[in-house]
Amino acid sequence: MNGKALLTSILLLAGLFCSVSPAFSQSSPPASEKTKQTEALVDKAAALIDAKGKAAFTEFRVKGSEWFQGDTYLFVYDLKANVLLNPAFPAREGTNVSGQKDTNGKLFHDAMIQTAQTKGSGWVDYMFLRPGQTQPSHKWTYVKAVKINGVPGLVASGFYLD
Repeated sequence: MNGKALLTSILLLAGLFCSVSPAFSQSSPPASEKTKQTEALVDKAAALIDAKGKAAFTEFRVKGSEWFQGDTYLFVYDLKANVLLNPAFPAREGTNVSGQKDTNGKLFHDAMIQTAQTKGSGWVDYMFLRPGQTQPSHKWTYVKAVKINGVPGLVASGFYLD
């Protein structure tokens, strides 16, 4: 195959992939009030972590608070993928989630860490269990780099599209 034919084939395949899977062609969720609220929550939590360190986690665990209500909650990792906080799934705390894949094979925890390290903040989408559910749902998560008692990490929160 000559260079022009190869390039044409690649462009056609890329176009087909993006049209078949629009969720994976986006770098952020559709603009909405929920998108703005999630970014604001994470930004506010990041400021609190930067100020109080791990002491802020106590506030993040309170069910019914601005930090944890319904299927909205914060979670915190260090950059080695150790879960430092996850009030919705407390059994995950103290575990390492590096290399874990969603149902589509995406290394979503690794993608969150990479986003925090390379961009400082941003969106990652993946399939994940909604609290109380048994089937994964499409989730968008906003991550932001923080220093947790001087150690680099990330704080994040997300929402489900369905």
